[in-house]
Amino acid sequence: QVQLTESGGGLVQAGDSLRLSCAASGRTFMGWFRQAPGKEREFVAAISRGGGSTLYGDSVKGRFTISRDNAKNTVYLQMNSLKAEDTAVYYCAAGTRALGSVTSLYDYWGQGTQVTVSS
Repeated sequence: QVQLTESGGGLVQAGDSLRLSCAASGRTFMGWFRQAPGKEREFVAAISRGGGSTLYGDSVKGRFTISRDNAKNTVYLQMNSLKAEDTAVYYCAAGTRALGSVTSLYDYWGQGTQVTVSS
């Protein structure tokens, strides 16, 4: 089983930026999801094995950027212009079948890192 560990979460104010990191293998596509209390797990972004293709959820388009550095085995989520509505636990996930936005495409999940945005 692939083990994933997210880092980089924290407490920030609206309008600030954060960058999350996650261990990643070049053999898998990677995704970020988030879950706020009382809400369903929401797709945030995904990136292909080589980093050439990306996918974003509507709520973060234009603000968040996913990238990966396969030499460092790391995937990143750069979050800009953060809003209070972005407050959630963010999860890194890995899959082997196809780049996409649904949780069923992902086989491995990290433990999550908390992002809190105050307004």
